[in-house]
Amino acid sequence: MHMGDYDTAITVAVPPATLFGYLADVQNLPAYMPRLTSARPHDGDKVTVTAHIEPPGEPEQDVKSEAWIRVLQEGTSLEWGAPGPHDYRGRLHVAAGDDPEHSRLSVELHTERVEGAQVDEGLTEALEGIKAAVEAAEAGR
Repeated sequence: MHMGDYDTAITVAVPPATLFGYLADVQNLPAYMPRLTSARPHDGDKVTVTAHIEPPGEPEQDVKSEAWIRVLQEGTSLEWGAPGPHDYRGRLHVAAGDDPEHSRLSVELHTERVEGAQVDEGLTEALEGIKAAVEAAEAGR
């Protein structure tokens, strides 16, 4: 594994089809991505995302950016990316868990930023966020 590629997995207590459907709906992004306040799909696979940031020494602000998300394989994998200097992109894979009510979610991330520990923490945070959000959404049905 070379610098810039990360891979993490987590078990989620919902069936794979449910998990995939949740992830494929980009409007769910702010529920599990820290700092994202809105995600609006448009023009096919593009998404306008708004993030609330607190830059050091500057006032808090909302920044809009363009990202994209596309289904690679229906029911199993999605690819997403955010333009910018760090070439931030990744893939989410949904697989069957140990029983029909569980899924295994793994994420591969590629970024040119060389802050390994921080990226790993961010990935774990995102996965745990997805797990919490989708399990809560399912419980609330």
